[in-house]
Amino acid sequence: MRIEPTREDLIELTGSWTGERSADGRPRVPDGVLERLAHATTEQAWSVLLEEGFERQFAGGWRETHPGTILVGRAVTSQFLPHRPDFDEAVVAAGAREGHLAGDRQNSWIIEKLQVGDVMVTDIFGKVKEGTVVGDNLGTAVAARTRAGAVIHGGIRDYQGLIGLEGVNIFFRDVDPTPIRNVTLAGINVPIRIGEATVLPGDVVLGTPSGVIFVPPHLAEKVARASEDIHVRDVFGKLRLSQRVYTSAEIDVPRWADHIEDDFQRWKREQE
Repeated sequence: MRIEPTREDLIELTGSWTGERSADGRPRVPDGVLERLAHATTEQAWSVLLEEGFERQFAGGWRETHPGTILVGRAVTSQFLPHRPDFDEAVVAAGAREGHLAGDRQNSWIIEKLQVGDVMVTDIFGKVKEGTVVGDNLGTAVAARTRAGAVIHGGIRDYQGLIGLEGVNIFFRDVDPTPIRNVTLAGINVPIRIGEATVLPGDVVLGTPSGVIFVPPHLAEKVARASEDIHVRDVFGKLRLSQRVYTSAEIDVPRWADHIEDDFQRWKREQE
């Protein structure tokens, strides 16, 4: 039994990705692509994923520590289950073999894995009371290690301290003053469920005011490229609508008529 899959297991699990990988085996989408994705909207990403057959990658209904701050990074996944004594004993023993101290809280095991550009993505089955994965101390550690944030399908505590952190955003379900307890860590960097989405380690996490969407690594560049094109088209379309050159019925369609597309291409060249 292992808490975290081997590098070989992670490579097999995420075989659609053929690029660079982190030391643990997770796909490592380039920083430049992450920076471009920070300007994408949820809807732009969703449309590309839908076209590619990934229909269940979005989860909504969140609270945020820093509303309006876009969250982008590579997923380090983790899952908790309700406490069961014999299972917990097996996890503690496996954790010790992998270098985790038995006296440490199991949520801290996850934080030890985080690097700059990562996002901690934790499924604790929506538990809020006694499901508070981070407070201000562990939240500070997440911020320092990732410079990005976290997505927690469960609770947090010390909300007042967490909102004082800078340059990060934590998406969560609700707040409770209780500490985390009566749960057991089932795995790190394993497939998990967040809302209706299946999340794999190394997925690109994009958190916006709309919610959180999990982009498969091999589609990250396509999402970035498409979002940039959609943004430019939106600027052009709104310009022509404001000028009353075209009607909303002509602009708000999946594919523009040839004369509008030609107009867009001419306008685009003029902006270069």
